[in-house]
Amino acid sequence: MTTPSISFEFFPPKSLEASFRLWDTVQTLAPLDPRFVSVTYGAGGTTRELTREAVGTLHKSSGLNVAAHLTCVEATRAETLEIADSFAAAGVSEIVALRGDPPKGAGRFTPHPDGFDDSCELIEALAETGKFNIRVGAYPEKHPDAANAQADVDWLKRKLDAGASEAITQFFFEPETFFRFRDACEKAGIDAPIIPGVLPIENWAGVRKFAQACGTQIPAWLDDAFAKAKRDGREDLLATALATELCSELIEGGVEDLHFYTLNRPELTRDVCHALGVTPKVTLRDVA
Repeated sequence: MTTPSISFEFFPPKSLEASFRLWDTVQTLAPLDPRFVSVTYGAGGTTRELTREAVGTLHKSSGLNVAAHLTCVEATRAETLEIADSFAAAGVSEIVALRGDPPKGAGRFTPHPDGFDDSCELIEALAETGKFNIRVGAYPEKHPDAANAQADVDWLKRKLDAGASEAITQFFFEPETFFRFRDACEKAGIDAPIIPGVLPIENWAGVRKFAQACGTQIPAWLDDAFAKAKRDGREDLLATALATELCSELIEGGVEDLHFYTLNRPELTRDVCHALGVTPKVTLRDVA
């Protein structure tokens, strides 16, 4: 089996304890030599400043290739581009450009009166600066706001045509979900890399709730498997086996890059990477 290139997603800390957890996560996963790591925005842009701080700190102190998430939510065009300029000034040239989720309780996304209407407008503006390598999100299962699955493919093509270089998918539970989406993208003339997003299941109840919210199909067998594993006290073992099997089947199907949603809990992701043959290559740069 071919050893994949990997990347990781972190989220910015909201407390001192969370800051230590993020740094522990980075120290655990950095030796696996990821192609890049990304730092998320909260729903509704709620962690905008925290994301900016976390990106700057990681870029300076870790030696990793850090990508900052940037969204259109609750900000003017000028404010959004000012944040992008601050990333560039800090030496960060990688951005994951997203429309973003609406603020909690807001229902559907509503553009700021002076903001970007959608992710394509944001991508075009970022591309015009010439400062960034831009990645975007992709949805192998119908986005809650999309008319149908083909609309997601068409929208992804628009985002790539607007200036993005590659896409990272929402998580999914079965490899066939990704392969069907990849085939649809190829049929639509998309030739940019599409990286599968993998979510190792740290907590099934939490992941199940998240999956329902974002339209990810939940196979019945997963409920049964985790119910039995919980009774036997083997949830971590099952989670590692399931994520490893999913990644292995993706690799056998021609996938070369994998993006892991770590939830700032690195052990499960590290164990899956080790099972795939991704072993430590570098040492995290010492921080004085």
